[in-house]
Amino acid sequence: MLPSGASVSGSRLGVALSGGGDSVFLLYALHELGAVSAILHVNHGLRGVESDRDEVFVRELARRFDLPCHVFVAPVILGNTEQEARRLRYLFFRKHIDAGDCDAVATGHTLDDQAETVLYRFLRGSGTAGLSGIRPVHSEEQGRYVVIRPLIELTRADIRDWLRARGIAWQEDSSNANHEFVRNRIRNRYLPELTESVNPALPGILASTALWAQAEEDYWDAELNRLASAHFTPRRESVLMRTQPLLRLAPAVQRRLLRRAFEQVRGSLRAIDFAHVEATRALVGSSEGSGRLQLPDLDIYRSFDWLRIAPIGFDSRIPRDFELPLPVPGHINLPERQLTMEIELVNPADVYNGGMSGALYRDALDGAALEPQLSTNSLLLRNWRPGDHLHRPGHAAPEKIKTLFQEFRIPLWDRRNWPVITKNEQIIWTRQFGPATGFVPGPETRHTVVISETVESNPLKDTSIQMKRASGAGSRRVNTPGAEVL
Repeated sequence: MLPSGASVSGSRLGVALSGGGDSVFLLYALHELGAVSAILHVNHGLRGVESDRDEVFVRELARRFDLPCHVFVAPVILGNTEQEARRLRYLFFRKHIDAGDCDAVATGHTLDDQAETVLYRFLRGSGTAGLSGIRPVHSEEQGRYVVIRPLIELTRADIRDWLRARGIAWQEDSSNANHEFVRNRIRNRYLPELTESVNPALPGILASTALWAQAEEDYWDAELNRLASAHFTPRRESVLMRTQPLLRLAPAVQRRLLRRAFEQVRGSLRAIDFAHVEATRALVGSSEGSGRLQLPDLDIYRSFDWLRIAPIGFDSRIPRDFELPLPVPGHINLPERQLTMEIELVNPADVYNGGMSGALYRDALDGAALEPQLSTNSLLLRNWRPGDHLHRPGHAAPEKIKTLFQEFRIPLWDRRNWPVITKNEQIIWTRQFGPATGFVPGPETRHTVVISETVESNPLKDTSIQMKRASGAGSRRVNTPGAEVL
């Protein structure tokens, strides 16, 4: 009575046995095929004596079939009971697959479970990802951890008829009659009423909808792998996207890419709905230079031509300001700020023959202009702060670094840890904007201080353009500064 395509011959399967009719049928069917290597049971303790009764029933079945029985007495569940219970069960399954007790775990999900899931998710406003319902096979870690659902094409009624015809007992879960839970109302009231009054074939239609949606999702999964590599700039715990290329895509593709980015950053799409995606699309398409919105567990930031998707609280995990002595030569590593700087003394000619290598950005200072601080290690490395100025070569007066941020379209989130070097409280160098007037190496320079900066996954690094802009060539003045730094 297993469905088509449910070949399990030669497998070593653990049966997730709750004691209910579906899982009992699954045990009998798979045992007849010689595919069962273990029984797995989770006692959540949510139904008191009844939960313990089910455990005793499962242990007795394991003894009768001469199979090892692994029972997990779950801890007290807090928060979303259904979600947490499922998480604990799957951790339990994974543990016994990893231990070699079985190659995969079979669960007793049926066509009725599929229909109820699809209807439940439809009523909650799910897209095709949600309508794909329960997949016949669930795998993680490149197939190492697998759950299969061999009964997904069988109805609950057919399974009960088979068990009754053979006098096989099972346990009923009294909590299934509790209509405080939406899923139980769908199972016991809404779906039967719709089936009777609208379409007798509705459960099968809903299950077919899941198959259709699964094929759609499989196609999009492969397509999004390609699109994400082209549109995502990954950073630690976050994803950056350029807004203009995203806007040139069809709305359906925009939505898919944003959902993929959300999932990549937060680990799942739970509590993310259509309205969240559309709010993000509106932010991307806004004519404003910057904007921000917060979704469940996500901080979405738009600044100039970039969109950043990061966890809530990402920017406030470490203090905003840092300041420390800068050794020359020397090495400074600030991993929490994703910043590494190396200071070297080199031959002046090397400065112009080095350039960019990967994420390495090189800039130089005239060593003579740094004396006596060069020998006393009294130069300071710190982050940019509001009110800071830099006097760039070729400019008549110092300029606010905040204005330079606007001119060079530096996203707001990158400004927080923007490094500057000071001598006697004067800023003599900054990232991207280079050295200050009086500190630029020239033909007469005897020794040069070279700054090598590595910034993790910085999409703004383009030395050829930046070096030109730092000297004042090709820049575009923006009269109105944008939003303040994070």
